[in-house]
Amino acid sequence: MRLKCLPVWAIGIMGLIAPAFAADDAAPQGFDQARDVPHGKVASESYDSKSLGFERKLTVYTPPGFSKDKKYPVLYLLHGSGDDETGWVQKGSANVVMDNLYADSKAEPMIIVMPYGYSTRPGEPTRKPNATPEERKQAAEAFAKDLLDDVIPFIDSHYPTIADRDHRALAGLSMGGGQTMRIGPTHSDTFAYLGVFSAGLARRPGAAEPDATASYPDADTLNSHLKLFWVSCGDTDRGLAGAKKLDETLTDKKIHHLWHQDTGAHEWPVWKNDLYLFAQRLFR
Repeated sequence: MRLKCLPVWAIGIMGLIAPAFAADDAAPQGFDQARDVPHGKVASESYDSKSLGFERKLTVYTPPGFSKDKKYPVLYLLHGSGDDETGWVQKGSANVVMDNLYADSKAEPMIIVMPYGYSTRPGEPTRKPNATPEERKQAAEAFAKDLLDDVIPFIDSHYPTIADRDHRALAGLSMGGGQTMRIGPTHSDTFAYLGVFSAGLARRPGAAEPDATASYPDADTLNSHLKLFWVSCGDTDRGLAGAKKLDETLTDKKIHHLWHQDTGAHEWPVWKNDLYLFAQRLFR
């Protein structure tokens, strides 16, 4: 896959606090294939969601050489529609991608937390087939509250984390990218790094999805809080127009961000590549 991103001089002007990539940089062949290198650990955790009123599961990846005597930054990584908290590992090889990055000394050691992206009880349908806009809004707000009020405190109390904004990232694909787009900028006191993979804004005025950026803080606040706002999409993705609309809107509002157009559709090879590139920019 080919990476198309801003040149180094443009990144410098924007003030993005992240290592710069040349235009030809992309994940090497086999970046998502298991190698004979030290491996991190993948664990399933259960936590009590007080905001939702029932127990929920999440997946946690800890890096090779993980020690409870050391504190780590955290990436909260959200899945897409139709998946669950195991999707990024079972389909996206997130643990393998990260193992290989660490073996090549290309990423900072971090904990990756993959929560369940719906607010429904286990066994219940994830979505109502004819849900109203208000019901969809309520479901989105319920997930956000669970993430902020239950998931993050659970992780901070059970893992050795650096529990501040500068050491927390939020990213996701498709549905999870939309959740990141809505939650991250409005909670820039919680997250300093954001990754929106294959998600964006509706192109048409009055479309079903409202403009999520309407609720964002002012540009000065976001630019002072966020160290990276990554927006990406494949060049044959059905949602490319919406992703470009998000890029254009952020540009119009003078919100610093990095636009990355990859080669591919709405598919795992693109999202794996996103993780590979995005993870290298975190917590530097």
